Amino acid sequence: MIKSLIINPGSTSTKLGVFEDENLIFEETLRHTTEEISRFEKIVDQVDFRKEMILNFLKDKDVDINSFDVIVGRGGLLKPIPSGTYSVTDNLIRDLRNAVGGEHASNLGGILAKGIADEIGVPSYIVDPVVVDELDDVARVSGVPELPRTSVFHALNQKAVAKRYAKEAGKKYEDLNLIVVHMGGGVSVGAHTGGRIVDVFNALSGEGAFSPERAGGVPPAALVEMCFSGKYTKDEVKKKLIGNGGFNALLGTNNAQEVYKRSLTEEKAKLVFDAFVYQVSKDIGAQAAVLKGKVDQIILTGGIAHGGQVTNDIKERVSFIAPVTVYPGEDELLALAQGALRVMNGEEEAKQYS
Repeated sequence: MIKSLIINPGSTSTKLGVFEDENLIFEETLRHTTEEISRFEKIVDQVDFRKEMILNFLKDKDVDINSFDVIVGRGGLLKPIPSGTYSVTDNLIRDLRNAVGGEHASNLGGILAKGIADEIGVPSYIVDPVVVDELDDVARVSGVPELPRTSVFHALNQKAVAKRYAKEAGKKYEDLNLIVVHMGGGVSVGAHTGGRIVDVFNALSGEGAFSPERAGGVPPAALVEMCFSGKYTKDEVKKKLIGNGGFNALLGTNNAQEVYKRSLTEEKAKLVFDAFVYQVSKDIGAQAAVLKGKVDQIILTGGIAHGGQVTNDIKERVSFIAPVTVYPGEDELLALAQGALRVMNGEEEAKQYS
């Protein structure tokens, strides 16, 4: 039996999970107030603060820190890397601390994992960070050489649900052609074949369907005019695209369930709800073309997949392509635990970041 501590840092919280193999013993979300976080100039400066909170919490729960066999952290904004479970090495820590891919709370995951693991003499890992990049070369090409398409998406949950479906279907993930749709604060739609995600709509920087907080693909010429209109700063435009876009901009809320409820009585809300379904379905159709129409299953996942009307409406549009399976929510703690278990049990080798 492998006992693991899972650490998933967010901007104002640190989620913890304690597992024995794949069995969750308990989980907890440690909240951080704005006042606590604002004391730190950079996100990486929060390491000691968060580590102390984690250790104090485990002590209060009478959990012996030395009882863990492995510590696993959420992967951060590293350089683009293939999917897998990665040993937390000095090179990986260096790039997390230097924020080579940008400042984000998830950068703390690997640093915290290694800091605790080294003290008790056990391995530390990260699993499928958002920068997982398995794109085919043809998928990288855009019409502007300076702006190639890039891979930033919900890799952890996409891989986890794809492998879950394969296991439940009694097949190998590598033998399946899948389209996986993650619908949360952002939306990513990926084409999985041969064990790789060969194409995906970038969930962060403006591709594909809009989402509760992100604008998705917008008319580029109009965006250029907005940028140079003199009405907005660079940061204000970025916020329109990431954070205040999508449902937030259109209806003043990032709550998908609220959007659905309002759609029952408000004409504008109904249009926005229908447009969301329409755009996600278009993205699925595009990935079906990537897979040359040979799709074994479409998988809907993420927080919005809890909404029966959303999933039903998407099914109505895309079920002609392939059957649809729904795995609502995103069990990131379990996915991180499973990634480490595959290495600890000898099912796969830990990858090395360089």
